[in-house]
Amino acid sequence: MSLVPSLFSGRRTNVFDPFSLDLWDPFDGLLPSAIANVPSSARETAALANLRIDWKETPKAHVFHADLPGLKKEEVKVEVEDGRILQISGERNKEQEEKNDKWHRIERSSGKFLRRFRLPENAKMDQVKASMENGVLTVTVPKEEEKKPEVKPIEISG
Repeated sequence: MSLVPSLFSGRRTNVFDPFSLDLWDPFDGLLPSAIANVPSSARETAALANLRIDWKETPKAHVFHADLPGLKKEEVKVEVEDGRILQISGERNKEQEEKNDKWHRIERSSGKFLRRFRLPENAKMDQVKASMENGVLTVTVPKEEEKKPEVKPIEISG
């Protein structure tokens, strides 16, 4: 006789989709009391770490892409600090809770987020441009053209 069916019976919606598994958690119910003692400011630091940003360098610019679903451009700040530091910040507000609502799962983060990037000397910090489309923030920082050393022919005497 196998124990597996009794532990997982009726909990798997799709065997081939790892995200559809709702497995038994032996620690379920233990953590909420531990988390209740943690200040809300510490719990919201997860939002700081959850802002995922891609940074690529092209021949002409440094390009940043940040996924910010559900945010409007007015809720996001893009700033330049200390001449070379690009700062992206904002806040995702928590969904309003109704007294009669029963939450089954809360996975989306809320709270303030902040990311900083020190850019190299070749970045034109006075020409930073930002745009937001379909929940994706794109920040473009043009680069100064690389100065190639001038090649001066030397006359060969002979």
